[in-house]
Amino acid sequence: MTIDATATRDYVNKVWDGSIVPALTEYIRIPAKSPHFDAKWKENGHIDRAVALLEDWSVKRAIEGLSFEVHRLPGRTPVILIDVPGASDETVLLYGHCDKQPEMVGWAEGLGPWVPARKGDRLFGRGVGDDGYATFAALTAIEALQAARVPHARCLVLIEACEESGSYDLPAYMDALAAKVGTPSLVVCLDSGCGNYDQLWGTTSLRGIVNGDLTVEVLTEGVHSGAASGIVPSSFRIVRQLLSRLEDEKTGAIIPRDFHVDIPKERVDQARAVAQVLGDEIGTKWPFVPGMRALSHDPVELDLNNTWRPALAITGAAGLPLPADGGNVLRPQTTVKLSLRLPPTRDAFRAGEALKALLEKDPPYGAKVTYSIDAPGNGWAAPPTAPWLLDAAERASKTYFGKPAMYQGLGGSIPFMGMLGERFPQAQFLITGVMGPGSNAHGPNEFLDLPTGMKVTACVAQVLADHYETARRGNR
Repeated sequence: MTIDATATRDYVNKVWDGSIVPALTEYIRIPAKSPHFDAKWKENGHIDRAVALLEDWSVKRAIEGLSFEVHRLPGRTPVILIDVPGASDETVLLYGHCDKQPEMVGWAEGLGPWVPARKGDRLFGRGVGDDGYATFAALTAIEALQAARVPHARCLVLIEACEESGSYDLPAYMDALAAKVGTPSLVVCLDSGCGNYDQLWGTTSLRGIVNGDLTVEVLTEGVHSGAASGIVPSSFRIVRQLLSRLEDEKTGAIIPRDFHVDIPKERVDQARAVAQVLGDEIGTKWPFVPGMRALSHDPVELDLNNTWRPALAITGAAGLPLPADGGNVLRPQTTVKLSLRLPPTRDAFRAGEALKALLEKDPPYGAKVTYSIDAPGNGWAAPPTAPWLLDAAERASKTYFGKPAMYQGLGGSIPFMGMLGERFPQAQFLITGVMGPGSNAHGPNEFLDLPTGMKVTACVAQVLADHYETARRGNR
C-alpha cells in the first residue's frame, strides 16, 4: 500500500525531534545494566526507572486504544507489553529491550556511558541504539499511520529487560503471556544492525553463542617463580595449549568440524552482494591501531567469517594481577572467559558439551582443568521471505532512504529470534536496526545516528501498512 511519504516523513521527524530525542537523552542517564552485569538490579532500581520512563512516554502518545502493561514474574526482570488494537485480527509483534551493557572503558573526552551528548546528527550514550530507541520507533510508526488514517493490524510491542544477559528471563514470560501474545503473522525486531546508513537493512541470520570459563589449576598456592620455573608448568601456558585444540592461532579458524556447518548457497550469494555494496569497508571500518589489518583482504570471506563461521574471543581473565602488581610469582591458576560464536544453525547446547569435552580431556601434565558453560544461546536463520515483505521493504527503503533494501547475516546473537522462530514457524520476520559503522554497540562511544532512526521508523510504518493491505487482499 502506498502511503503519503512526505506526510509520514514529516510526522516521524517531528516526533523524533520534539519528543523522542529528549526522552532518549534521559534514558541514557539511567545505568539500567542487564542483570548479568548488575546482580542487585532489583535493589538498585535502574531497570525499573527505565521502564517507568518508557511508560510515561508511551501512555501520552496519540494512539487509539493503547494499553501499557508491565509484567513481573518472581525473581525475574520485568517485561513490557504495549497492545494497540488494529483493523484486523492479525498480530504484528514488535520487539526491543531496555537493559544495557556495562560501561566499558575508552570513552572519548566529553562522552560517557551515562552522559548523553549530541554531536551533529549523532546522540552518544550507552543503550541509545542497542536498543533503547525501539519502543519510541515502534510506537511512532503506529502513531504516524493512525494520524494519516492508514489501517494496520493489531500491534503488540514487547520490550524485555534481560536481552544483554541472553534473554534467560524471556521464555518464562512467553509461556505466561502466550494467550496475550497469540500467534503473530509478522515479527519486527528493532535490535539489529545496518551495514551502512544509506538504506534499510534486513538481517537474515544471527550466530549462536557459547560462553564459559576455562580454568587451569597447577598449584594450591603461588610460589617463587625463580624456584619453580622450569619445574612447575605455567597455568597460562597450559591454557594456551588447550585453546590450540580449538583455534588455529595463526588464522583464527576454529579447528574441530563439530562447530561448523555447510553454508547455504543463498547466503554465500548474499555475502557477495553485501561485499559489492560495502567493499573494503567490511574490513577497514574498525578502530584498528596503526599498521593493523583484518584477517583477510577478501570482503566476501570476511562477511562469511562474521556471519556463518565459528569464531573465538577471549572476553575476560582472572588470576592475572595488574602489571604493576605482578611479582616474581608462579601463579597457582589462570581463568579465561571464552566467547565462541557459532553458525546460525549449529545447536549451541550440543556445541557447549563438545567444547567442554574438548578442553577437559587429557589435561596436560595432569593439571586440574575445568570448563563451566554459561547459558548457551542458539542462533537463528530466517525462513524464506514472502514476496509481499520483500516488496514492502524494497518500497520502504527506496522511499525513505533513496536506495534499495539490503539483506545480511549478522555475527551477533539475539536469543529472542531463535525462540520466536521455534514458536511461530509460519511468521514472517523483519529484523532491522540502526547500529551501523562506528556506532560501537557494547563498546565505548556508542551512538545512534538520528536520521537513520527516523528513516527506519518511517520504513516500519510502511511495512505495517503493507502487511495489513496484503492480508486484506488475501495475497499472503
